[in-house]
Amino acid sequence: MSDDSPDAWDPQEDDINNANVTALMHRLGFDNYEDLYQFSIHKPDAYWREVIVFCQIKWKRDYSDYIDVSRTEAFPEWFVGGQLNWVDTVLAWADEPAQATRIAVVGEHEDGNTASVTYAELKSKVQGFSAGLSALGIARGDRVGLLVESGIEATVSFLSLAYIGAIAVPLFSGFGADAVVSRLSACGARLLIATSGFSRRGRRVHTRALVDEVLQKVPQLERVIWKRGLEETLPDGFIDWTSVGVGNKPLTASAAMSANDPFMVIYTSGTTGKPKGPVHTHGGFPLKIAHDSAIHFNIKPGDVLCFPADMGWIAGALMMSSALLRGATSVCYDGAPDFPDWSRMSRLVERYKVTHFGSAPTLIRGMSANPELALAGDLSTLRVLITAGEGIDPEHFIWYQTNFGRGVCPVINYTGGTEVSGALLANVVVKTILPGAFNTCSPGVQVDVVDASGKPVRDQIGELAVLKPFVGMTRSFWQDDARYLESYWQTVPGMWIHGDLAQRVGDNSFQLLGRSDDTIKVAGKRLGPAEVEEVLLELRSVAEAAAIGVNDPVKGQKLVVFVIPSREWDGDSPKLVAAVTRQVDERLGKPFRPGNVHIVQQFPKTRSSKIMRRLIRAVYTSQPLGDISALDNLTSLDEIRTTIPT
Repeated sequence: MSDDSPDAWDPQEDDINNANVTALMHRLGFDNYEDLYQFSIHKPDAYWREVIVFCQIKWKRDYSDYIDVSRTEAFPEWFVGGQLNWVDTVLAWADEPAQATRIAVVGEHEDGNTASVTYAELKSKVQGFSAGLSALGIARGDRVGLLVESGIEATVSFLSLAYIGAIAVPLFSGFGADAVVSRLSACGARLLIATSGFSRRGRRVHTRALVDEVLQKVPQLERVIWKRGLEETLPDGFIDWTSVGVGNKPLTASAAMSANDPFMVIYTSGTTGKPKGPVHTHGGFPLKIAHDSAIHFNIKPGDVLCFPADMGWIAGALMMSSALLRGATSVCYDGAPDFPDWSRMSRLVERYKVTHFGSAPTLIRGMSANPELALAGDLSTLRVLITAGEGIDPEHFIWYQTNFGRGVCPVINYTGGTEVSGALLANVVVKTILPGAFNTCSPGVQVDVVDASGKPVRDQIGELAVLKPFVGMTRSFWQDDARYLESYWQTVPGMWIHGDLAQRVGDNSFQLLGRSDDTIKVAGKRLGPAEVEEVLLELRSVAEAAAIGVNDPVKGQKLVVFVIPSREWDGDSPKLVAAVTRQVDERLGKPFRPGNVHIVQQFPKTRSSKIMRRLIRAVYTSQPLGDISALDNLTSLDEIRTTIPT
């Protein structure tokens, strides 16, 4: 797709003049974005020095050197000699008169109950809760599990742990006991902050039995802090969340931390084996997120950000930090996005006058299939849309931009991952944005697309690679340097190979085509699953699609396609299978004709709505499932099993 595509979003003069990235360009003496990006790559020390000032990052002691790679580029030391506590940057907004009374966090529950805190109240709560944690014996370096749905309590808990130098271990609210046990055991957690339950599609999901089982299997857990519902009793031996810090003198000074001291270990599922535990530091993740919030999301003090995300995944911490580090309002929602109906998201926008709204592509597809309700709320306050978490096809990107964004909001396509904090690729509002693509590498990150030998490739599919260490990269996996090196640094020595298939178009525009471990290779021809799914989603009778490759004695692999029908499907299965086959034939070529097409009603997905293709492939080929702790709908696997050829 070229820059003159009729569906491209082009920045207007006001978009450019009012952009944070334009202000940063002018501070550094540049009139052109590409010059700014090149400066960030070739003079990263000077670039980050200016970003730190621009983003008002608070330091306790200034750093002497930007980076030390004496231990190799896989294990850099950042901002050498500096001391900070990243929470100070958030709480500093409470000391500004114009910001102190501004709402910092809104928490809306699925049942409609809401609560909010100002920046002044947030500071008071964090300093009080921090004092309570310290009184319980939690200290610098201690690991603490956080199993709490998004909202004020989760935000205060997360910030307070970092404030005293402890390490948060976020846990997905939909995890089973084994997933929680494996993570807390692996990191040696001493304390668990847990919710008593939450609402999901109008039903109360209780977590007492889960926590009891965890306590039996993780003997090093000393205490549980219990965030309970109004009608629920406190279990024996548990500590009421609301009582933590009561009677203690608030901690008015945060712990002084090195830029390389960890504040979070956040586990992510691997294709095989135990979950990986990326470690994020005070001078890594928060600085990268403050940067991306300003440069990519264009968030300013007083803005309102809503991107519903579970605190157990990186998106939860990312979006909360994106708002609070920039003096904006973080709108949290802990329920199903389509409950009681598909108007829920647009009503959130209307209710809180949201300026920046983010969504995973799966949610966008759901809204586009139910436009009357999805667009029922007043969306006039929106200025920027965000999509992240997985690749998005141009059709739904355009729908999101044209309908939810009223045709005037840019869509910031944003991709990175748990191990890298924020963006490797993203969009900026000072350049043309093409549907489904990325118009820049994130400044400060040197990215390319390479072949198996590490040689750059153009206009063909390759591996997304990072060529140099970058602010925000994980310090390692928790007590597992060998697996960290194997995962990212040993595929092509000296490069971070991210595990995404990508294609570079022109000098600085990219498309993602799925995970490289999802790659399909038919008769030696490499195919990304997103390429197949994108063309299938053009069919009116297809709501969702997933493509996998399975072994074939003739072609090496054959393409197998699964589709979920849309509401417009007439119920004729052979007709839909034929349409899917014909669409692949005509759009991708007969060599890629699907060996099988299966019609199902659901895909295995994570809570953040990512399709878990590896589980589809594992079930379909009768292989071990590996880690399924991220799976949100176990029954989906039974349906996939019914499609296995006999």
